[in-house]
Amino acid sequence: MTPGADLSAPFGTIAGLIRHHAQAAPQRRALVQDGEALDYAALDALMDRVAAALQRDGVQPGEAVAICAATSLAYAVIYLGALRAGVVVAPLAPGATPDSLEGMVRDAGARLLCTDHEVAQALGPRAATVPRILLDESTGGLGWSQWLASEGTRVPDAEVDADWPFNIIYSSGTTGEPKGIVQPHGMRWAHVQRGATYGYGPDTVTLLSTPLYSNTTLVVFFPTLAYGGTVLLMGKFDAAGYLALAARERVTHTMLVPVQYQRLMARPDFARHDLRSFRMKFCTSAPFSAALKAEVLARWPGGLVEFYGMTEGGGTCILEAHLHPDKLHTVGQPAQGHDIRLIDEHGQEAPAGEAGEVVGRSPGMMKGYHGRPEKTREAEWYAPDGQRFIRTGDIGRFDAQGFLTLLDRRKDMIISGGFNIYPSDLEAELRQHPAVQDVAVVGVASEQWGETPVAYVVLRDGKAIAADALREWMNRRVGKTQRLSDLRYLDELPRSAIGKVLKRELREQYAAIRK
Repeated sequence: MTPGADLSAPFGTIAGLIRHHAQAAPQRRALVQDGEALDYAALDALMDRVAAALQRDGVQPGEAVAICAATSLAYAVIYLGALRAGVVVAPLAPGATPDSLEGMVRDAGARLLCTDHEVAQALGPRAATVPRILLDESTGGLGWSQWLASEGTRVPDAEVDADWPFNIIYSSGTTGEPKGIVQPHGMRWAHVQRGATYGYGPDTVTLLSTPLYSNTTLVVFFPTLAYGGTVLLMGKFDAAGYLALAARERVTHTMLVPVQYQRLMARPDFARHDLRSFRMKFCTSAPFSAALKAEVLARWPGGLVEFYGMTEGGGTCILEAHLHPDKLHTVGQPAQGHDIRLIDEHGQEAPAGEAGEVVGRSPGMMKGYHGRPEKTREAEWYAPDGQRFIRTGDIGRFDAQGFLTLLDRRKDMIISGGFNIYPSDLEAELRQHPAVQDVAVVGVASEQWGETPVAYVVLRDGKAIAADALREWMNRRVGKTQRLSDLRYLDELPRSAIGKVLKRELREQYAAIRK
């Protein structure tokens, strides 16, 4: 076997595993998008050419390159080729503001920016000191096929250690300036080794429709290739196109965020698609309601697994929903080898049965926020014995069987008249109304109570109820301190690219209305 490509070893590299598959099954498909495919032999050869081009341009192991572009085969190849050279990848969200993008490129210390025409146009002269490679071969820069080293170039895998930086994933910036989360090679290796539990193998066909800059996508993308499977890339999620592609390609694995599951299950033609090939479906990144989990289990073949954790790493909880249908209101139990604890507002461990902030420790933890030691310290909690944990900012409670129920984000908790109100409780109650499709509850300023809850609701197609009537229905069902002060309708909740509701935007929108 190729050095560094033994999945049972304490540590190895994804680049080494791909080299092994290229030698063992060169014609097996590795990456597919829009009918264009790269087999393992072609992928391995292109990774060598990327690695050689980086070396030619003086990019050293441990230095960074940034990628900011729409999902494409070229994007994936650049990412993987950089890893072969020991170069750190900073995948950036194309939807960020130009100023934010420039700041992230600078923060990462990127030696190269791989982008496309749309992003390059938005950036304009910003970050002009960093050479640009255009992945879509558009004008205004060097096309990636011209930038590559010559065909036939071979490069040995860089010798990396488990604690070397693998990539820098930037937080969404929905709660402030994006922070660069430095994930080490050892963290990714732990993700890959976990894949054996979920049926990854050479016959795996994984369909991904979330962006490649998101850790949500990468926790499934890398294990699929590590086990020699095939990744199908969708540039943009479309429910009808997703179902047709999944049925045609006999997809076995997928990662979707809750809003995507919601849209798929709402398709009138969902049941007409043959999805019996599915072995495992994954979900993460946003609250996944128990009702929606139950619907997926009832109507979609294969297992359903929810991951609860952070891009920063720390601890992960896993809910194998198909095995625990009575625990769908939870996010599962701590993964094997993961230590999840709850702490109170004073940084002390919460007594058994009480709620507290979730902190976690595991083999997969970020090294820290890039160039921000003070932010790194804020994200850490140390146990009395000195063990390092990562703080999540989430409030949760363990039940008697060790399953974790999330109550809410600490920053989203509403304190009204001295009482703690968890928006997730109110959202779950509102979803019981047959007219409600989607909902988000936020806390807004109140002279009388300090804060008060306001609901933003999306109604189901064909359903109608006056906002005041729905608010009155809700307020009859909750405690006095939980009553909504206002309820407003939206056509769609504002969400990030991976489905997180942007509650800050809702709070700002409400504040603007009241001015």
